[in-house]
Amino acid sequence: MPMQSCSGSQGQCQTINAVLSRVGDRWSVLVIFTLRDGRRRFNELKRELDISQRMLSLTLRDLERDGLVSRHYHQTIPPKVEYELTDLGQSLRRPVEVLARWAVDNHAAIDAARDAFHSAQDQAGAA
Repeated sequence: MPMQSCSGSQGQCQTINAVLSRVGDRWSVLVIFTLRDGRRRFNELKRELDISQRMLSLTLRDLERDGLVSRHYHQTIPPKVEYELTDLGQSLRRPVEVLARWAVDNHAAIDAARDAFHSAQDQAGAA
């Protein structure tokens, strides 16, 4: 079934907005991308993503709440906590990988467009 435009279905747009607000933020996308190959410990994620402990905790909690990530607690000394994608999270893996590849492939073009935009703005301001 083809997707309707938002102008024809406000409810559909609201659903899309609600889901993208949850899974489309910077840290959620990066956590999902990082967990694509399997379980990771909290500190592994923290180091690899260069994210604060608080932000990682909040992001993981939200992803767990939404059924995208599962948390595995091991009662060891020190305690060991691991995270992995659920089946639902795995279903988001491919779109996130495509988005990540697009970001890498187009980073230079975006930087060039930004530079051109700022140059035009500077020239317009000088005139």
